[in-house]
Amino acid sequence: MKVIQVGIGGMGETWLRAVQRSAEVDYAGFVEINDAIARQQAAAYNLDPATIFTSLPAALEKLDADAIIDVTPPQFHRANSTLALEAGLPVLSEKPLAGALEDAQAIVDKARETGLSHMVAQNYRYRPVTQTIKSLLETGELGAVGAVHAEFFKGPHFGGFREEMPHPLIIDMAIHHFDMMRYFLGSDVQEISARSWNPPWSWFKGDASAAASMRFENGVFASYSASWCSQALPTSWNADWRFDCEKGVMLVKDDVVTVQDLLRVTDSRGALANAHGERRVIPLLEMEREGQDYLLREFFAAVTKGKPVATSAQDNIRTIEFVFGVVQACDSGETVKLS
Repeated sequence: MKVIQVGIGGMGETWLRAVQRSAEVDYAGFVEINDAIARQQAAAYNLDPATIFTSLPAALEKLDADAIIDVTPPQFHRANSTLALEAGLPVLSEKPLAGALEDAQAIVDKARETGLSHMVAQNYRYRPVTQTIKSLLETGELGAVGAVHAEFFKGPHFGGFREEMPHPLIIDMAIHHFDMMRYFLGSDVQEISARSWNPPWSWFKGDASAAASMRFENGVFASYSASWCSQALPTSWNADWRFDCEKGVMLVKDDVVTVQDLLRVTDSRGALANAHGERRVIPLLEMEREGQDYLLREFFAAVTKGKPVATSAQDNIRTIEFVFGVVQACDSGETVKLS
């Protein structure tokens, strides 16, 4: 399968490596508006400069491709996806689906209209720790989930568009954790309360810290505390998690999954009482492919065999609604209800 990758700098480099590792996917060509990045990546990854174009329309006119990988900033996703889908090419897009909810819905509508696959790169779903959490919840060993708490603290200096975004933490990073919540709970968020702020030392223009509480359609409550300008004691990129369940608790810290079961015992008077089992560390599941490699294989199967994808635009719009619901709650100071 031949693809055109739009954007080969920054996160595009991750996709260059993933495609070059793939046995199923190869490049028809590239789009890169920055000449310096185009020259640099052509040399670093042995790309044919003649296949690098400065616009997607020019690349579509000259190249014979089966699909598009869009690795551009969010504000360009709607235009790129529309061009590709109208040209008959399925799309694998970096998250978020779009930079605005209206644009995201337009992409969903275009994908439905054309009947072509549009897949969003929610790569955090396809990591060993995420799959281990999901698998353990699905066994029912811990019973029903009552509440979830996630914490995320990092201090990255990216430069570029992220540091200019209004709500960079929520839109560009927390989107992964919110999508993971949907994945873990098998449910969509229904009600959101949230606040955001910027510490005095923040190097981001928009708010880089936030706290939110959510209620899901299945009745589970969740909370989220996070900062993208934390100065020390960072968490994993996957976040730290606590699942309070009917029959015990699952704790995930620094990507180590620990479980403690609730035991029902008889006390000295013969009455039932609660006790706790020993803490057990759960080995992480092994995966043949992770992250972008997993997504690329799934996209290949969608394009060549018509298989449905889990993170389609039609599903991912719920994650985008979640993200912008949190933004709305932060900006308004009011509880936001999603239908």
